[in-house]
Amino acid sequence: MLSAKKEAVLAELDGHLAPVTAAEFCTWEKSMLVSVSEDRTFKVWDYSTSQLIYQSGIITAFPLLSLLIDEENKQIITGCAEGQLWIFSLIIDHNYRCVAHIDLKKEQEKFCNKVWKSGKEIGEGQNNSKLCKTDNMRPEGSVEMSLPILLIEHCDFFSCFHNEENIYSSQNTSYFWIGTSTGLLIINLANFELETFLSYRDYSDLSIRIARSCALTRKAANGKVLCLITSMFEDMIAVLEVNLAALVRAQHSDFLPHANEKSLSVIARCNLLANSPLCKGLKKNVKETSSKTLGVKNTVKDKPLVFHSKIKSSGYTAAPRMTMFSPNTNLKKQEVSKWKTSCKCKNKEYPLESCPPIKYEKEISVTCKSTPIFCVQYSGDGELLACGQADKTVLIFNSNLTDVHNVFSGHDGAVNSVGWSHDRKWLVSASEDRTLRVWSVCNKELALILGKEKFHKTVRFAQFYFIDTFILLCCGAEFHLLSFHLDTTKDDLKRYKQRSVCKLVQKFPMTSTMEITSLSAVNEFYSYIVLTAGSNRALEVFDLNAGCSTAVIQEAHVRPVHQICQNKGSSFSTQQPEAYNLFLTTAAGDGIKLWDLRTLRCERRFAGHSSRCYPCGIAVSPCGRFVASGSDDKYAYIYEMRSSTFLSKLGRHTESVISVSFSPSSPQGIF
Repeated sequence: MLSAKKEAVLAELDGHLAPVTAAEFCTWEKSMLVSVSEDRTFKVWDYSTSQLIYQSGIITAFPLLSLLIDEENKQIITGCAEGQLWIFSLIIDHNYRCVAHIDLKKEQEKFCNKVWKSGKEIGEGQNNSKLCKTDNMRPEGSVEMSLPILLIEHCDFFSCFHNEENIYSSQNTSYFWIGTSTGLLIINLANFELETFLSYRDYSDLSIRIARSCALTRKAANGKVLCLITSMFEDMIAVLEVNLAALVRAQHSDFLPHANEKSLSVIARCNLLANSPLCKGLKKNVKETSSKTLGVKNTVKDKPLVFHSKIKSSGYTAAPRMTMFSPNTNLKKQEVSKWKTSCKCKNKEYPLESCPPIKYEKEISVTCKSTPIFCVQYSGDGELLACGQADKTVLIFNSNLTDVHNVFSGHDGAVNSVGWSHDRKWLVSASEDRTLRVWSVCNKELALILGKEKFHKTVRFAQFYFIDTFILLCCGAEFHLLSFHLDTTKDDLKRYKQRSVCKLVQKFPMTSTMEITSLSAVNEFYSYIVLTAGSNRALEVFDLNAGCSTAVIQEAHVRPVHQICQNKGSSFSTQQPEAYNLFLTTAAGDGIKLWDLRTLRCERRFAGHSSRCYPCGIAVSPCGRFVASGSDDKYAYIYEMRSSTFLSKLGRHTESVISVSFSPSSPQGIF
């Protein structure tokens, strides 16, 4: 290290085993320097004392060539000679953990395939772009080249769109230029995906095809960025002028919002259509209410008198009452206190600025022997907790986990999902035995059962929908919309006959898939949107008001999505209307992705937990600020919605955490 003022050597940091390729100062930590080397490691130094603070292990098999310190997110980004990019956290409590690993070759190929399928040309005004030629279309005799990362630099992305009102990405997202030997790339640091790619081959007047080094202006001037590149094999340099806005607009014209185009919304914005499938389940109620409002009198026809139920005794056999009825005015203190606490519960609000539930409080054993819990869900008032288990039972606990409220048994297979009704009186469960059951929580009995004859495959998921008007379930490659009427009264003469009724309204098939792996919809308020995920790794959005599919997201994850989790909020919290358009998806080995329904884009990716073997569950807090995730390593992870690295790591588990849930009424959770 040299002093520019004194022209003297300040420090000499010795420790790397190969030539140092890049070094950067840490601006928020005094006397901190980070360096990378061809020995494939990075080191953190205190240059004031010439001491080594941290030394990483060998990251890759190829030399590390470039380095950048992201001051906003407090992370370091380094790239190697084989097109691999690593992001490490510099936050004190994170112990320099790896936040993300990006394979630029795969990202570039995925981006090119997406543009190729959309039929768009790549490059600024060039009709003969060669960017979209992937490995499958490589000419015979050609050799696959490596992709050395020569430069990592901040990208002044949003300043290039200062005259445009509609920008397809979030303003809080950071972007970075990646300079390689064959072109320039822009990486979105929130979702770790490639935003745009400019190949040197797209410039017909440029004689440099492979660059040895490159440099970029950090700030854009008039929406344009200057790039200086040097040739690998000749004594030649060139300066490129890149119009970033035009480049992004050309490659993302399908994703940029238009002024006359209406975006999707979870909250219902219009009235029900006359031919909507949702109207079929509401017609009966509409007719009944209309007849009452018009004051139509119902005439009773003369019919023979038949007693269908047991006649109540006249009471003459019992001793006559000698005292008149008197009201009970001696209320117990416990009953009064229960009434007061229930009223307080209804009036309390969820603290929106609270910290995440990371303090350990209680642990209970659900069964005597080890039994996996496949799903957990709080009731809407936060007073009860339902657990679906592998031993074919559904358990209901009090929210404080002090007592088992009820045990529902009857399934012949593991319980896949449980769902509460909006009024907290009913609980729906789906099982591997190809049945769906609705339980009465008040009467503690079975209210409705749909048997194996109704479904040809396992019911993966079931829930109440449209404020308890319908039931949604997925079976095979389609999901069903069911209308129902629940009646738990019993007839003594036909005591085994089910009085509850359920009717199929319509089936909705998912496009080009063998099986629907997850389904999600909002029941807390009126919404027409239903989200589905299939075994073909795609996401599909259905509008049940129109009764059709409205959007498909292909290749959402590298593996099939096993859970979709929407930001539904709760009755104890209030969020901005736009926040309800956010939803999460997770897949084994591919982390968690945050999507925006309005743009159908991945806005952020959460990585750090392990989910390679088991379908680990996810949940969103009622305030919409935190995300919980299970993991294979016997921990539960808490993420903040604005950060890609985890906030807390919760232990004390003896097996993999596969289901998590937040309480809707208070900052606590079940992991």
